[in-house]
Amino acid sequence: MTNFLLFSSTVLIWGTTWIAISLQIGPVPVLVSVFYRFALAALILVGFLLITGKMKAPPLKQQPFLLIQALSLFCCNFLCFYHAAAYVPSGLISVVFSLATIYNAVNARIFFGDRIHPRTLLAAALGALGLCLLFGPDIFLAVKPESWKGIGLAALGTLFFSFGNMASRRNSAAGIKPVIANAWGMTYGSTALLLLIAVTGAPMVAPTDMTYLAALFYLAAIGSVVAFTTYLTLVSRIGSQKAAYATVLFPVVALSLSSIYEDYHWTPMGVAGLLLTLTGNVVMFARLPERLRPIAKTLS
Repeated sequence: MTNFLLFSSTVLIWGTTWIAISLQIGPVPVLVSVFYRFALAALILVGFLLITGKMKAPPLKQQPFLLIQALSLFCCNFLCFYHAAAYVPSGLISVVFSLATIYNAVNARIFFGDRIHPRTLLAAALGALGLCLLFGPDIFLAVKPESWKGIGLAALGTLFFSFGNMASRRNSAAGIKPVIANAWGMTYGSTALLLLIAVTGAPMVAPTDMTYLAALFYLAAIGSVVAFTTYLTLVSRIGSQKAAYATVLFPVVALSLSSIYEDYHWTPMGVAGLLLTLTGNVVMFARLPERLRPIAKTLS
């Protein structure tokens, strides 16, 4: 039940952050908005841990791995995704990001020697195909030759996300709790973003619009502090391959909300895509009957 709650809360939260991100579009540069998000998240999380007496300083030898997690999850991946949105529709970015399950399976094989389970590949394929059907018209009508830059950025962002998963898994195995790793990681990540702002000369526009500020607080407190903690805790509990399937379900939540608030209309192709993504979810998480488990082990 705990794993289910962690998984479902991650999906529901990250499936709604698109609303908050869309409310931040305006005079504040992307780089600065991402900095505001993680700087505020770091303040909230570190402050909470200090007040409760749970803030700890991991040993110096662990700091490089915390830095890898920070740059991968709280800096580079977001910059890639935000800039990819300038070249390709968000639906295509979702399809690319859904391949995080495969990225994680390959990286877990490389870094930890894990086996790549056939059901992981099947579930990922079903999920990606389902998202292609869900976003079909937006993807195939909007893609142009220059769109490959956006696809490349989205793929790079997904790779960074996967590296962050691997670093988090390693840090958890070293005895660093995800909430502690996130506190240090968000601090490092926001510092790196501030350095990038200084190097690029991006204007530090101070947001005054209440809608922007409300969206910023939601992204920092709920979308970052809560969701990253639940997701990385899930990675430590069920593994990076299964946890990453959450990336397939984010767009489903987003479209479901869009049908309520933005008059999105489900088409037969969209419904088929939804059924495929849900089927992939069943393939990934369903417990096999006792008589089939020996067969599954021989295939894994």
